[in-house]
Amino acid sequence: MKVTLSILKADVGSVGGHICPSAELMESVRQTVKEEGKGIIIDSFISHTGDDVAILATHKLGINSEKIHKIAWDAFLAGTKTAKAQGLYGAGQDLLKDSFSGNVKGMGPAVAEMEFEERPNEPFLFFAADKTDPGAYSLPLYLSFCDPMHNAGLLLSPKMTKGFKFTIMDVEHSDADKVIELNAPEDIYLIAALLRDGERFVVESIHSRDTGDQAAAISTTRLHNIAGKYTGKDDPVMLIRVQGAFPATGEVLSPFTIAPLVAGFMRGSHNGPLMPVKMNSSISFFDGPPVVCCLAFCVHEGKLTPPADAFDHPYWDWVRGRVSEKAQEIRRQGFFGAAMLPYSELEYGGIVDIMKKLESKFKVRK
Repeated sequence: MKVTLSILKADVGSVGGHICPSAELMESVRQTVKEEGKGIIIDSFISHTGDDVAILATHKLGINSEKIHKIAWDAFLAGTKTAKAQGLYGAGQDLLKDSFSGNVKGMGPAVAEMEFEERPNEPFLFFAADKTDPGAYSLPLYLSFCDPMHNAGLLLSPKMTKGFKFTIMDVEHSDADKVIELNAPEDIYLIAALLRDGERFVVESIHSRDTGDQAAAISTTRLHNIAGKYTGKDDPVMLIRVQGAFPATGEVLSPFTIAPLVAGFMRGSHNGPLMPVKMNSSISFFDGPPVVCCLAFCVHEGKLTPPADAFDHPYWDWVRGRVSEKAQEIRRQGFFGAAMLPYSELEYGGIVDIMKKLESKFKVRK
């Protein structure tokens, strides 16, 4: 059976600042998806990471389906209505357009979708991050699909020795999608050269070179490109099929032990370690740290199993402790140097106004 997996995610309101959505907001989203999705959506699962609500849906309509995107848009509008009624912070924050135009891409919500023919058993991983941007996934993806130090299958599985094709997007080019396709292992240095700049180049998708099947889909939304100002971080989502011709679940999870320093944190303007968290975790220290959850599913004839929480294990408690130490170390630098994002990423912040005021006061010595 051919099935489509769709994740659509948005921040439409939160309790106490940027902590988490209310139970009533979540129920508004859930009920709208259930009611409008009758006869269209096969199955769905609603969760949140930090203050972002994510809708995972299965269906037969392919990617970029107007019907699926409209259901999600209406669900986020329902959540926004509840948020306004409760006086929640940032009601409708990620809904950057006034009306639905057939597809939520370019309207604020993050989207990751894959269409494929189901295998006899079809396990996949659902990732959702908060307080960071799409570049946060770049290092874990590179290590999971290119590096045998994390993916033993690159050496041990005949189905993976041919490697993977990366489609990488230049997200600074906002007029249209600007992408490049590079192959691992031949092009791993070229892939690395691009992915080192997580604010500009991000992975959009990954395909198996053995079967041609899609292994991963990643949202690439940059909210400030849409709004023309800072409205919140992009908070990306990701789908990864696992096992068989793809990395094993543990090989995909392995790089998250590193907790790479990524853009985001407070006001989306700092660098901080990416913390693997449990499902429905909230945001706390310094509006962070940047967090990512991972839920593991199997899908059969479009029906989802209940999720297994991949980061709900004693090992990840140890990782979270180390991430907290790492976060505290970089926060000790405050605004200085690598602790805060470069000026090019702060162009929509108040610091622009400060610099304009100061510029007129500079004098050139003769």
